[in-house]
Amino acid sequence: MSILLFPGIIVSCGPTKHLASKKESLPQASDSIMLDKDGNKYPLKMLKDGKQWMTANLNLNIGSSYCYDDDMKKCEQFGRLYVWESAKQGCLSLGNGWRLPTNDEWGQLVKLYGGAELDSNASRKGAYKALLISGSSGFNAVLGGGRGPDGQYARGDAHGFYWTATENGNTAAWFYNFAKGSQALYQQPDGEKERAFSVRCVKNALSK
Repeated sequence: MSILLFPGIIVSCGPTKHLASKKESLPQASDSIMLDKDGNKYPLKMLKDGKQWMTANLNLNIGSSYCYDDDMKKCEQFGRLYVWESAKQGCLSLGNGWRLPTNDEWGQLVKLYGGAELDSNASRKGAYKALLISGSSGFNAVLGGGRGPDGQYARGDAHGFYWTATENGNTAAWFYNFAKGSQALYQQPDGEKERAFSVRCVKNALSK
């Protein structure tokens, strides 16, 4: 395992030599922990798409980012909520090739774990279950709700909204919606950029 202490700096903590049974699951080379400049820790995991993803929500305190209900404890639990431009900025600030994933990157990941949107209802439910916290993928999405342009918070513990980097016109962008009520994952094109949603960052596995 390795630990990224600051953006762009990795300290190796490779597995110590020890006797292990063949059935023991040893740490993978792609797994590590990253710290942002605020000291927040993010477990990282290479998923089926071959990319490295944060498996916890971004919690970097930058402009136009918020704790749900303005409660710091919610940030500790769910990460911060970001308007679209801040979402992009937050991922880029991590350095080392990190970025806000595109709609296609999210779509590829979701397809590999069960599907979303126009797939069958069963597929949408499969992806929801696999990518949600404690699901089989290890992605660990959470239901952190969102913040509207009017500053009102809503859907906490009921929906997990995640930005993509893909615009849909000048005022909207694509996002993914983990919906607790229907136990399904939806791809949606109409996220107003001034809404604040959760963020996961991604990078290509070979990025240095």
